[in-house]
This record gives sequence, structure tokens and C-alpha cells, in this order.
Amino acid sequence: MRNAGHDNEREDRRSVGRLGQILPFIVPYKWMAAGAGVALVVAAGSVLAIGQAIRRVIDHGFGGEEVLIDQYFLALLGVVTVLAAATFARYYLVTWLGERIIADIRTAVYNHVIGLSPAFFETMRTGEVLSRLTADTTLIQTVVGSTASVALRNVLMFLGGSVLLVISSAKLTGLVFALLPVVILPIMVFGRRVRRLSRDSQDRVADISSYAEESIAAVQVVQAFCHETIDRLRFGKVTDEAFDVAVRRTRARAWLTALVMLLIFGAVDAVVWTGAKDVGAGEMSSGQLAAFVFYAIIVAGALGSLSEVYGDLQRAAGATERLMELLEVEPGITVAAQPTPLPALSSGGGGLSFRDVSFNYPSRPDLPALRHFNLDVAPGETVALVGPSGAGKTTVFQLLLRFYDPQAGQVLLDGVDLRQADPRSVRARFGLVPQDPVIFAANARENILYARPDASEAELHAAADAGNVTAFIQALPDGFDTFLGQRGVRLSGGQRQRLSLARAILANSPILLLDEATSSLDAESERAVQGALENLMADRTTIVIAHRLATVLKADRIVVMDQGTVVEMGRHEELVERGGLYARFAALQFDTQ
Repeated sequence: MRNAGHDNEREDRRSVGRLGQILPFIVPYKWMAAGAGVALVVAAGSVLAIGQAIRRVIDHGFGGEEVLIDQYFLALLGVVTVLAAATFARYYLVTWLGERIIADIRTAVYNHVIGLSPAFFETMRTGEVLSRLTADTTLIQTVVGSTASVALRNVLMFLGGSVLLVISSAKLTGLVFALLPVVILPIMVFGRRVRRLSRDSQDRVADISSYAEESIAAVQVVQAFCHETIDRLRFGKVTDEAFDVAVRRTRARAWLTALVMLLIFGAVDAVVWTGAKDVGAGEMSSGQLAAFVFYAIIVAGALGSLSEVYGDLQRAAGATERLMELLEVEPGITVAAQPTPLPALSSGGGGLSFRDVSFNYPSRPDLPALRHFNLDVAPGETVALVGPSGAGKTTVFQLLLRFYDPQAGQVLLDGVDLRQADPRSVRARFGLVPQDPVIFAANARENILYARPDASEAELHAAADAGNVTAFIQALPDGFDTFLGQRGVRLSGGQRQRLSLARAILANSPILLLDEATSSLDAESERAVQGALENLMADRTTIVIAHRLATVLKADRIVVMDQGTVVEMGRHEELVERGGLYARFAALQFDTQ
């Protein structure tokens, strides 16, 4: 049991030590921090000086000369004025510092997470990341912008007050410090429990955010299947669990604060009783006792505040730990120290090669997505990938875009191994039209320009015309400046697909990756977009994932995949004559039609 307790203490210290990882974010604003520190010292010194002013007023002011009374009270007013000015400076500088540092931390975490490979998000929930960006940073903001200042102020008050207590009465001070262990013990016991419960509470809040984000994002599906009642019950259960943990945390903090305050002020009461007897015996003056009581209250209040602040520090330490876990995640896709440059676009490149590639997704290490996969695509060639679900077609796109690296084999672009190239340079060569189009919560113009923010107005409209989106966009209330809603809810499925296609057309990339790009279109729109695609695909390397075989009849080659490998290859007519897997697909689809 002793070892377990020792491990818990070490864990506790490590967690509080996590707050030190905020220091790199403070360094750029060291002068603001220094100014806040000076204001903090001046404010604490002013409070301590009030005690001496009170002592002089009581001992020499009352019953003394009128001039002395005026001087003592003017001095007391001057001290209070300095205290007010220093408090203003401390509050402003510390609050500014907290807001600025949290903004920088949020930016750093977002910038890091947005660059992580998709493998990270296979096991990390989006709601969890959002919770850390919001709830956890808010906890740290409270510490940096308030709690840390309060803690430092109370440390100074405790130290300065303790020195002045000794000066006022060494005997009474000894009695005060003899009672300190009684105060420190509950801080250590309950503080450790508060930290554990704080971490649990933050995890439960993340569960709430994650569940709400997922269900609200799919609200139409929820309502279509009349799932609201079940989701309400499940969400209620999640929030109740978070509430239960929060209540336990609050109870622990309440016990911590109540016990500390009771013990501290009980001790003060005993000490003041002893001091009153010393005044009666003539061993100290009334002013000394008043100053001692003032400093005793200051020291007691500082300790009481520190006990509460300790709980906040524990919570912020847990939040810092969670944020730093994100910042410490290494991207699965790394950039070579000296990336191999890709051939210039003017050289007419666009050739792709898969050489004996084997790949397993990190979340499914025992289920191969590709097995000894080989494929060569010549520049300007159109290749269609066909096969049952789970055959590995989408994985081909994932590897080409270097969202993942294969465990074995090579993926080459114009003869360059993608692992040796800069991922951004690689992705700039591809234009992607996914099966599930992504529309951002912005207007139509920004959604199309997402591919090339610096494109001209003429290029924007040319891409819109080619994607067959101009007509329906102009029918919107504000045309291209119309806000499309979250995930493009103001558009139909076919309109979202065409907008996604217009984005890829504007990108004007030498290689196209089309994941059933016309699957959501009606017959008339499909015909129009298919014509635009044929013009776009001319002289471009194109890989098409096709579920409807009618869309790949004109492909230069059809590659049939099954269980992560190539099982057939050829043109439509050749594959039908062979009577293999493709022929069975064709018989099912065309007979049905």
C-alpha cells in the first residue's frame, strides 16, 4: 500500500508539473507578465502596509495630536490609493495575458490537429478534440488569467504576513505555525481526490460534446427513423453521469474548503484569545494586537484561498495534460528531411504506379485493405476501379493522397516514391471529387474557391459553368454570396455533388480522382456533368471509382478489385467475355436496367 500511495503522489506531482508546459506560450509576452508581477508585488505590499498603518493609528493616533492624526490617516489613504492602482494594473495585465495565451494555445492545438493524418481520427472522436479546444482551454484560461495571480498574491501575503506576525509577536506566531500541519493535511488528502475527479469530469463533458455533435450533425437521419426518444434518453444518461462526477468533485472541493476555513479561523480565534490576555498583562500594545489580528486574518485568508486555488490548479493540470497529449501526437505522415521534388508539370507527367503494395489501416491491423497490389497508370490514361465493397478501391485514393503510407511496397508519382516527396506537393497534383461531397458552412463562392482561393472571378464562373452549378446558384437569394448552411443543408444532394465537382474543376489538377462523381445526379444533370467531366478528363490522368458500370464504359481500362488485390483488368467488352467477377456485376446491373 505504501508503494501505491507513493505512486499516486508522484502522479499528482507530475500532473501539477504539467502546468509548466504553458510557459513557452508565456515567453513571447514576458514583459506583460513582468508588469503583472510588479503590480502583484506592489498590491500585496500595500495590503501588508495597511496593517502597520492600523497599528500606528491605534497606538499613536487616537488621543494624540491632531497633526499626527491627520498624517496617519493621510498615509493610510495613500496606501489604499496605491493598492487600488496596483490592483487595476494586476487585473488588466493578468486578464489580457490569460486571454492572449489561451488564444495562442487554441491556435497551436488546432494547427497541429488539422495536420495530423486520418489515422489519428480513426481512434480519436471529433467531439473529444472539440472538448479539449473549448472546455479544457477555458480551465487553463481561468488559471492563467485569474487563479495564478490569486495564488501568487496569496503566497506573497502568506510570506509577508508571516514575517510581520513574527515582528508583532513571536510567541503568538509560534502558536499559529504549530497549528499549520492541521491545515495542510486535508489539503493534501482532498487535493489528490479533486484532481482525479476533475479529470473524470472533463472526460464526461467530452462525452456530452461528442454525443451531441454526432446526433445533431445527423439530425435528419435521427428524425427520419423516429430515434429522438432514444437519443434523448441516451443523452440524458450521459449528462447524468457527468453530473454525478461533477457532484462528487464539488463535494470533495467543498469539504476541502470548509475544513480548511474551519481549522484556520478556529486557530485564529485561539490565537487572538491568547493575545488579548497578553494585552491585559501589558506584554503587548493594543496596536500590536490589532496589527497581529490583521496579519493573522491575512495569513489565514491566504491559506484558505490557496486551498481552493489548489483545486483549480489540479483541474487545470488535468486540462493541460489533455491538451499537451494532442500537441505531443506525432503525425503519421512525415516529411523527408530533403524531399524529392516532383517533375515539373510542363513535362507532361501524371504517371502512377503501385508496386507490390500491402496496407492495413491502423484501427484494423488484422484486416488487410490491400494485398500485394500492383497497378500502373500511364499519363493521360483513364482507369476505372470496380469491385465489391471492401475491395480496397477507396484505399487506393487514400494512399495516392498520402493520407497513409503502405506497410510494404511503393506508391510512385511520376517515378517518385511518395514517402520521399512533400505531402503538400503530392496533394497539389490531385483533384478530388468524393462520393459524399463536403460543403462548408460558407457561401457558394467560398465553397468553389476552396480549391484555389486566388482564382479570378472569370475562372470561378468558368468552373461553375463547367460543373453545371451556375443556374441553381443564381436562383438562390444572393447568388454566389448565398450562405449554404451547415454541411450545405440548403442544397439538394445533386446540387452538393455538382458544387464539389466545380471545386475540382477550378483546381485544374493534372490528376483527377473521382469517387462515383455523378452518383447523386438526376439523368439530365448527369448528362451535362458527364460532358463537363469528359472535357476535364481530356489529357489528364484520371482514376474513377465506379459502382454504376454505365459510368465507366468509356474508360481506357477497367481494373476489377477484390479483397485488396487486382483480379481482372481490361476494357468492358473484354471483361464481359471472360465471364469473371466483372461479367457477373455487368449481368446484374444491365439485366436489372
